[in-house]
Amino acid sequence: MLWVAVGLFTAASALGLATPATAVLGHHKYSGRLTLAEILERMNEAGRRLKDISAKLTYTKVTVLVNDRLTETGTLYFRSGRHPEIRIDFNPPDAKTVLFRKKTGEMYLPNINQIQVYNLSHHQELVQQFLLLGFGSSTQELKRAYDIRFAKEEPMGGNQTALLELTPRNKNVAAQLSKIDLWINEESWFPVQQQFFEPSGDYMTARYSDIQVNRGIPPSEFRLRVKGAKRVNMD
Repeated sequence: MLWVAVGLFTAASALGLATPATAVLGHHKYSGRLTLAEILERMNEAGRRLKDISAKLTYTKVTVLVNDRLTETGTLYFRSGRHPEIRIDFNPPDAKTVLFRKKTGEMYLPNINQIQVYNLSHHQELVQQFLLLGFGSSTQELKRAYDIRFAKEEPMGGNQTALLELTPRNKNVAAQLSKIDLWINEESWFPVQQQFFEPSGDYMTARYSDIQVNRGIPPSEFRLRVKGAKRVNMD
């Protein structure tokens, strides 16, 4: 669960009120044939404006061998800074909250009122690779972490998107993920879908909707304050 949550979350921006993602660049949409360099530059422009983001999300994990599909929904919150912070609130029936701060991951399980604490210091490189995925990070960092190919343009959810295929350069990351696909909205220049492929052929899809940027999410949203919850170190 923790690696799934890490993989999905990255983003940030600054205005006093919530703003639809398409407004960040003033509907700056390309016409004509795109190049990879143009896509990455537009992503950079959007990233420079980012400070926080929220979005509805849907995760679908597919285990190919047994043809099993597991879907979860929830809400993502992201706040940028020297140490980006991520919170994911999953909806019932399997309600839980996943929080990433610095080198620590926390998972709150309300059904048993327990907070599971994970030390991510030994997996920091893997965490950082995920945190580069299209929400506000420099595309120079993205290129250092992945070989990037612009596959095609295609419509998705009523928007035109550019599909980027990312192949991890780092062997440790490649042992976990063979490829990542990003569908980039050509108005907001943020991902609307990510797909993570494991070497086994299994994959996980993350879809984002109702994206709001720069609404001033306070730091308090990235703290777990749960009365009576037992904290358990999972190392």
